[in-house]
Amino acid sequence: MHLGISLNVEQIQKLVMTPELKQSIQILQFNYQELNNFINEEIMTNPVIDVPNVQENIQDKSVELGKQKEEKQEKKDIDWKEYFKEYDDISYKSTYNKSKDEEVSFEQFVSSETSLTDHLLFQLQFSMLNEEEMEIGKYLIESLNNNGYLNIGIEEISKSILKDEGIIGNVLSLIQTFDPVGVGARSLKECLLIQVEQMGIEDDTIKKVIEGHLNHIADNKLANIGKDLNIDIKKIQEISDFIKTLEPKPGRLFASKKDIKYITPDVNVEKIDDEYVVLVNDSTAPRLSVSPYYKRILLNSEKSSNTSKFLNEKLNSAMWLIKSIEQRRQTIFNVVSAIVEYQKDFFDYGRKYLKPLTLKKIANEVGVHESTVSRAVNGKYMQTPRGVFEIKFFFSSGVSNQMGEGVSSQSIKTIIKDLIDNENQKKPLSDQAISDILKKKGINISRRTVAKYRDEMKIQSSSKRKRF
Repeated sequence: MHLGISLNVEQIQKLVMTPELKQSIQILQFNYQELNNFINEEIMTNPVIDVPNVQENIQDKSVELGKQKEEKQEKKDIDWKEYFKEYDDISYKSTYNKSKDEEVSFEQFVSSETSLTDHLLFQLQFSMLNEEEMEIGKYLIESLNNNGYLNIGIEEISKSILKDEGIIGNVLSLIQTFDPVGVGARSLKECLLIQVEQMGIEDDTIKKVIEGHLNHIADNKLANIGKDLNIDIKKIQEISDFIKTLEPKPGRLFASKKDIKYITPDVNVEKIDDEYVVLVNDSTAPRLSVSPYYKRILLNSEKSSNTSKFLNEKLNSAMWLIKSIEQRRQTIFNVVSAIVEYQKDFFDYGRKYLKPLTLKKIANEVGVHESTVSRAVNGKYMQTPRGVFEIKFFFSSGVSNQMGEGVSSQSIKTIIKDLIDNENQKKPLSDQAISDILKKKGINISRRTVAKYRDEMKIQSSSKRKRF
């Protein structure tokens, strides 16, 4: 056996991930918010990047993107001085300049929100309370949660503020008469009873059901209530329907609009002359350009100077960022266009006609890898004539019908929901009955699959849907 050191030459093939390539992949995966945060960070570190005040028209740019073909260019050093001499600008120009003397309109202002605490404190100041009781009232109001409930016991409050429990209880009873009805309750039972009392309803049966049978109401076990209270089942059904009209969370009427989350679609799909046109939303990716100020500095500086070298480096970085964003826009456009073409029946006729679709099928259609399609649709939304959908919504598994055609799980869920909406409420359809109906329609799924889809749609079982 010979031991020694030797040099061997061999040829291997491997993928080298350059920083620029990693950045391009990362940008493709970003959703609207992440991309804008990333661009803002780049603007902070790269002074040559400029963002126009107003982006260009979405439709014109989307049509332009549809006509563009993806070009593969190798990274190379560019003589930016020569480049600027040939072109007046390297990116996009804004077609609109905002006037500094724009008139101020009332649409620019919004009204302030009134919180639950503010609403209750406003009512408290008109109450006939002494200074001590007013102080207790403010403490109680500020202790309510967002739903209007008091989760702290009177004994604990008494120890905290060193006040008599009787006085605290009296002030709390006063607050429970405030608007919204049911506020200041310490439990769901108390909340509902307060509402019944303020409505002037004196039916003791309703109060007994609220006090001892809310769990049976939730499980739709009305027969148990009728047996326990010796009341006709139809009367219990009426009481159950009435209780369900009461507000279990009175404080949510004052929920802050700031908590509402809005979706900015990455893509718009519009129907024009019986055809669906895909428009990439430019607001999700600002049209970047190079600052004219730094362009002039580069043109007027010596090529070998440190300033010129610094600006050349930043310009290369800016151009790669601009190219990556444009490539992201083009990839999303191609992927969504393929999805819209494949799911045309859905856009024409609705959810029942959604077809099973995989990433691989769209990847083959567009000519990219499955991972690219996955990154292009991840966390992104599409606005269509039928509403706003996450793009991943159009990728779903399914089963084959008797004709051999695919039926997506979303289509099956829609059919199940329609069957339940139109069922006889006194004899609701069981999961097995729904499965049998679907089999007659040529869709072979088991009872357990029906139950799974029903649970995903948050629809109760047949026993809880039954009306008496």
